[in-house]
Amino acid sequence: MNTFSVCAGLLSVLLVLCGCGPEAGSTTVFPFPSMPAGQLEIIYPLDETLFPPEIVAPTVVWEDKTEGVARWQVMLRFHGQEAVLRFDSAESRWRPSEQDWSDIKRHSLKSDTELAVIGVDASGKVAAAATVRIRTSTDPVEDAIFYREVPLPFISAVQDPSQIRWRFGSIDSEHRPPIVLEDLPVCGNCHSFSGDGGVLGLDVDYGNDKGGYAILSTEKRMVLSDDKIITWSDYKRGDGEATFGLLSQISPDGRYVISTVKDRAVFVATPGIEFSQLFFPIKGILVVYDTVEGTYKPLPGADDPEYVQTNPTWSPDGKSIVFARTRVYQNDAIAKSSGILLNEKDVPEFIEDQQPYKFDLYRVPFNGGLGGTAEPVAGASHNHKSNFFAKFSPDGQWIVFTQAENYMLLMPDSALYIIPAAGGKARRLRANTARMNSWHSFSSNGHWLVFSSKVNTPYTQLFLTHIDEAGRSSPPVVLDRFTSSDRAGNIPEFVPLPADAIGQIKAQFLDAYSFLRAGMANARTGNYRGAVRTYERGLAVEPGNVELLNAQGFALFQQGKSEAAAVALEKALKIDPKHQKSHNNMALVSIDIGELELAEAHYRESLAIKPQAAIYNDLGFVLERQGLPDEAMAMYRRSLELDPESAAAHYNLAAALMAGAEFKEAEHHFRAVIDRQPSTQAYTGLGIVLIQQGLLDEGLANLQTALEADPNNTAAYGHLGSAQVQQGMLAAAASTYRQRVRNQPSAAAYEELAQVLVRLGRHDEARQEMENARAVRNSKKALQ
Repeated sequence: MNTFSVCAGLLSVLLVLCGCGPEAGSTTVFPFPSMPAGQLEIIYPLDETLFPPEIVAPTVVWEDKTEGVARWQVMLRFHGQEAVLRFDSAESRWRPSEQDWSDIKRHSLKSDTELAVIGVDASGKVAAAATVRIRTSTDPVEDAIFYREVPLPFISAVQDPSQIRWRFGSIDSEHRPPIVLEDLPVCGNCHSFSGDGGVLGLDVDYGNDKGGYAILSTEKRMVLSDDKIITWSDYKRGDGEATFGLLSQISPDGRYVISTVKDRAVFVATPGIEFSQLFFPIKGILVVYDTVEGTYKPLPGADDPEYVQTNPTWSPDGKSIVFARTRVYQNDAIAKSSGILLNEKDVPEFIEDQQPYKFDLYRVPFNGGLGGTAEPVAGASHNHKSNFFAKFSPDGQWIVFTQAENYMLLMPDSALYIIPAAGGKARRLRANTARMNSWHSFSSNGHWLVFSSKVNTPYTQLFLTHIDEAGRSSPPVVLDRFTSSDRAGNIPEFVPLPADAIGQIKAQFLDAYSFLRAGMANARTGNYRGAVRTYERGLAVEPGNVELLNAQGFALFQQGKSEAAAVALEKALKIDPKHQKSHNNMALVSIDIGELELAEAHYRESLAIKPQAAIYNDLGFVLERQGLPDEAMAMYRRSLELDPESAAAHYNLAAALMAGAEFKEAEHHFRAVIDRQPSTQAYTGLGIVLIQQGLLDEGLANLQTALEADPNNTAAYGHLGSAQVQQGMLAAAASTYRQRVRNQPSAAAYEELAQVLVRLGRHDEARQEMENARAVRNSKKALQ
């Protein structure tokens, strides 16, 4: 069973060495089991697990389905020794003390230690037993680990990037590594270090640019300031193609950074926490930034616009680059879309049909930036799988990469494979868990690999495995103290520095616009409360920022806090009386609080600044509510002059014309709505005006269409029933009116039903419906 659910926590233990020890609990000495018994299975550690010499004590976890087991005893027997360490446990987990673990590591340094768990029933008899072997490696890890913690589902991080944090620390501490970067209101993503750990690169949104990338020297106190940030958008900025800059990597010597630019990617966020996003690039070339020259240049051999070239990694000597490649994906929806990130509307074939899309690993010489011919990497290409996230061992002997059936990031079936660096037969690492294995990094001495997995929990954890000279890996060791229960730990990277080498990374590039963008990201996902908090942080930096005040006002309005929204919007308009968006939002707030004349004034101010079709339409709505139908229709017509395709203006004008009994022109505009944006309201309106013109059959058909789309459309039932009565379809009318009273009972509806029933000769039923009408009226009177 390839699962290991690991929980931390010290248990009361009883140590009995060779049958002697403190008098606490049971001191019964059981023989060391020679064979498995009962239904007991040691979940963690797995057999032949190899622990780093500096790691803190693990928690042994087992599962025992044997009936009648009341308690357990954990035993450890060292090679060549008869003495056995014994520990009692009342739970199905046990963790040794610091001193005991030190002794265990010392004795298991050069040979296996047998670890047994025995299940004992209430009478003291052995009912179950299982054994595994563990060993302590002579190879230390030595490096610290830099990694990111993200809330789940991933949409939470999109809504509020300040929840993402980065930690830096080593495996020899009982405590979780300290947070070194947090509270960043803009998105931060992939990171990489130079070979000696002296330079850090980090994706980070900057200003209005998703292509921002920070490059800074590694120090105890680091500052993300303007002068340390470049943007991949500077590569061919004038060609009109936007860039995010995906999966960037710093060269081993720290001089160059390579990234995917001119990119597009599938990005779909899902509400579940296990695998809460689908992400993979479908377009992009590799571009190199030279930190000395300050230049951006495409890498020949990895800049073919017919292919996606992404996810690059440097060889340890910096002479070659391995990257993931496949053909660019295109369809009609993508061609029409201008966004970099494509969602389920653009590519339903990947979301609904899970259409295959696979990557191959290719190698290209760097050649000082001159590139060369890209060649497929044998064992990691053209194997009917998706191959990605390649990493070289520090000695350049091996490549470990991730393989899945399709796509790239966060694949449940992703597993780690190893090949010779020159290419060869791929071998699946023994360390793979049963659920997602990815985001791996070699220690600088090449003996250990850190990676991420979701085998224990939806919140990704970090694991270690030892890699020997032959490229064989050991069973996984979980770093259960590295991650918290409410964050996914991902993108772990070994850094050849002491655990205290990085104390804090502080952002000083944040301006008001950074907070505006972060708040707008919250607002787009409906998190208006989070948006308001972010806008407040921005206003603390720049209290008079009109865009922030306007955005804050709109977010407050969306929360139903119209009075507070008005305060923010009034501040914005006091600073800039010509700020059109603030006038528009102030009009919305005024409508909400019943100040229609004030709403009219703000809409007219907005139109004086810049005429807009949508605002003419909104002004018409306000005028109509003030009892000024002619002026309202004039505004709707003006809106349609500016935008003849506006379904909203066509509908509002049609409704106003219908109210004025101008049925023929109303018919024209209702049909225009149905051509552009069909709705039950439009079909209902068209049905009504057709009936009013004597076109009963077509009118009935449109009302039926409205009801098929929305069976709760009470207005459609009323007009349909009336038309059926006109045509003498009394039985059908009775059925329609009955459905109407089921949906929305009213005295008038009951009375209309009763009248039809009388004409059908169903007098008893009619009397009952009249009684229902009187009951509704009496109920209303009682409430008054």
